[in-house]
Amino acid sequence: MIIVSDTSPLNYLVLIGHIEILEKLFARVIIPQAVFDEMRHTKTPREVKAWVDSAPAWLEVRQAGRSRFAPGKKIGDGEREAIALAKELSADAILIDDRDGAAEARKNGLTVIGTLTILI
Repeated sequence: MIIVSDTSPLNYLVLIGHIEILEKLFARVIIPQAVFDEMRHTKTPREVKAWVDSAPAWLEVRQAGRSRFAPGKKIGDGEREAIALAKELSADAILIDDRDGAAEARKNGLTVIGTLTILI
Protein backbone atom coordinates (compact mmCIF):
# COMPACT_ATOMS: atom_id res chain seq x y z
CA MET A 1 0.00 0.00 0.00
CA ILE A 2 1.38 3.42 -0.96
CA ILE A 3 0.47 6.25 1.41
CA VAL A 4 1.66 9.85 0.99
CA SER A 5 1.22 12.40 3.77
CA ASP A 6 0.98 16.14 4.09
CA THR A 7 2.34 17.93 7.16
CA SER A 8 -0.76 18.36 9.34
CA PRO A 9 -1.64 14.71 10.03
CA LEU A 10 1.96 13.99 11.05
CA ASN A 11 2.15 17.10 13.26
CA TYR A 12 -1.13 16.36 15.02
CA LEU A 13 -0.35 12.69 15.59
CA VAL A 14 3.08 13.51 17.03
CA LEU A 15 1.60 16.17 19.33
CA ILE A 16 -1.11 13.88 20.72
CA GLY A 17 1.29 10.96 21.10
CA HIS A 18 -0.27 8.66 18.48
CA ILE A 19 2.16 8.85 15.55
CA GLU A 20 2.88 5.10 15.81
CA ILE A 21 -0.64 4.39 14.55
CA LEU A 22 0.55 5.20 11.01
CA GLU A 23 3.04 2.34 11.04
CA LYS A 24 0.39 -0.02 12.37
CA LEU A 25 -2.15 1.01 9.74
CA PHE A 26 0.07 1.48 6.69
CA ALA A 27 3.55 0.01 7.44
CA ARG A 28 5.18 2.84 5.47
CA VAL A 29 4.38 6.50 4.82
CA ILE A 30 6.03 8.65 2.16
CA ILE A 31 6.38 12.42 2.42
CA PRO A 32 7.71 14.94 -0.08
CA GLN A 33 10.72 17.10 0.73
CA ALA A 34 8.47 20.15 1.28
CA VAL A 35 6.62 18.34 4.09
CA PHE A 36 9.92 17.32 5.69
CA ASP A 37 11.07 20.95 5.48
CA GLU A 38 7.80 22.25 6.98
CA MET A 39 8.21 19.86 9.90
CA ARG A 40 11.63 21.38 10.60
CA HIS A 41 10.50 25.03 10.27
CA THR A 42 11.41 27.40 13.11
CA LYS A 43 7.74 27.77 14.12
CA THR A 44 7.15 24.02 14.27
CA PRO A 45 6.61 22.63 17.80
CA ARG A 46 9.83 21.18 19.22
CA GLU A 47 8.22 17.74 19.73
CA VAL A 48 7.54 17.54 16.00
CA LYS A 49 11.05 18.72 15.11
CA ALA A 50 12.57 16.17 17.47
CA TRP A 51 10.44 13.40 15.98
CA VAL A 52 11.29 14.22 12.36
CA ASP A 53 14.98 14.69 13.19
CA SER A 54 15.03 11.08 14.35
CA ALA A 55 12.30 9.84 12.02
CA PRO A 56 11.53 6.12 12.13
CA ALA A 57 12.47 3.80 9.28
CA TRP A 58 8.83 3.58 8.14
CA LEU A 59 8.87 7.27 7.11
CA GLU A 60 10.37 7.86 3.68
CA VAL A 61 11.22 11.27 2.19
CA ARG A 62 11.08 11.66 -1.60
CA GLN A 63 11.32 14.57 -3.98
CA ALA A 64 8.09 15.28 -5.83
CA GLY A 65 7.94 16.17 -9.50
CA ARG A 66 5.80 19.28 -9.11
CA SER A 67 5.47 19.82 -12.85
CA ARG A 68 2.92 16.99 -12.94
CA PHE A 69 0.39 18.92 -10.84
CA ALA A 70 -0.99 22.43 -11.24
CA PRO A 71 -3.59 23.13 -8.52
CA GLY A 72 -6.76 25.03 -9.34
CA LYS A 73 -6.74 26.67 -5.90
CA LYS A 74 -3.97 28.31 -3.90
CA ILE A 75 -2.55 25.68 -1.59
CA GLY A 76 0.70 25.43 0.37
CA ASP A 77 3.92 23.86 -0.82
CA GLY A 78 3.44 20.80 1.41
CA GLU A 79 -0.04 20.11 0.04
CA ARG A 80 1.05 20.76 -3.55
CA GLU A 81 4.07 18.43 -3.33
CA ALA A 82 2.13 15.75 -1.43
CA ILE A 83 -0.56 15.70 -4.12
CA ALA A 84 2.04 15.69 -6.90
CA LEU A 85 3.93 12.82 -5.25
CA ALA A 86 0.73 10.85 -4.60
CA LYS A 87 -0.21 11.18 -8.27
CA GLU A 88 3.32 10.30 -9.39
CA LEU A 89 3.37 7.15 -7.25
CA SER A 90 -0.28 6.21 -7.93
CA ALA A 91 -0.75 6.25 -4.17
CA ASP A 92 -3.58 4.34 -2.55
CA ALA A 93 -4.33 7.38 -0.39
CA ILE A 94 -3.09 10.77 0.72
CA LEU A 95 -3.18 11.91 4.36
CA ILE A 96 -4.25 15.54 4.30
CA ASP A 97 -6.38 17.82 6.49
CA ASP A 98 -6.32 21.14 4.65
CA ARG A 99 -9.78 21.68 3.12
CA ASP A 100 -8.55 23.17 -0.17
CA GLY A 101 -5.74 20.62 -0.40
CA ALA A 102 -8.16 17.75 0.19
CA ALA A 103 -10.51 19.12 -2.48
CA GLU A 104 -7.63 19.35 -4.97
CA ALA A 105 -6.55 15.81 -4.13
CA ARG A 106 -10.06 14.45 -4.68
CA LYS A 107 -10.37 16.43 -7.91
CA ASN A 108 -7.22 14.63 -9.05
CA GLY A 109 -8.65 11.21 -8.30
CA LEU A 110 -6.88 10.61 -4.99
CA THR A 111 -8.41 8.96 -1.94
CA VAL A 112 -8.18 11.40 0.98
CA ILE A 113 -7.77 10.36 4.61
CA GLY A 114 -7.82 12.97 7.38
CA THR A 115 -6.38 12.81 10.87
CA LEU A 116 -9.77 12.17 12.51
CA THR A 117 -10.41 9.23 10.18
CA ILE A 118 -7.05 7.76 11.14
CA LEU A 119 -7.89 8.03 14.82
CA ILE A 120 -11.35 6.52 14.38
